[in-house]
Amino acid sequence: MTALLKSDARVGLASLAVVAVGLGASAISPHDRFTWWLEVAPIFIAVPVMLATRKRFPLTPLVMGLVAFHALVLCVGGHYTYAEVPIGFWASHAFGFTRNHYDRFGHFVQGFVPAIVARELLQRHTPLVRGGWLFFLVVCVCLAISATYEFIEWWTALGQGAAATDFLGTQGDPWDTQTDMFMATIGAIVANSTLARAHDRHLDARGFVAAR
Repeated sequence: MTALLKSDARVGLASLAVVAVGLGASAISPHDRFTWWLEVAPIFIAVPVMLATRKRFPLTPLVMGLVAFHALVLCVGGHYTYAEVPIGFWASHAFGFTRNHYDRFGHFVQGFVPAIVARELLQRHTPLVRGGWLFFLVVCVCLAISATYEFIEWWTALGQGAAATDFLGTQGDPWDTQTDMFMATIGAIVANSTLARAHDRHLDARGFVAAR
């Protein structure tokens, strides 16, 4: 177990290094500095919390890796703004899309990654057992996170007006808010469906979930 935890610590350090490099690169001449701060703000919240709790509540390597991946997605979106990410333009030209879909991808990830984080927290801090109710509540948590993020976009737009246009990234779609929440929900369902068994193995190998 000690060797396993040491290996986990190395994964954590590697994940932190990846995030630091991505954040640093993202901060170099972004499309709009105000939008950059808004988009990467979750990184400045999540990373300090994870560092502060790493000893009394170590996370599984799967969760740490997924969080690092999500941070990189935010860094790219913050640097270019979600409506201007080059790979999104490439996909639009290649597949005939009418908009830059990096924004949709970002919201899919907004459901996919928090789903496994929520799954870990619920299994380690509540009496919930693996099964249908855990699946359902994880999806509900992710939908709530997505809705809260849309509230933040709304409040930012009310407070900043035209300065928040890039942060909103609606690209002229009147159903952008609903579609973003739908994509996050799909992401949560896909994560639950594809990573649950691997996540359970990570939890069981470290004794993070007591037998119930």
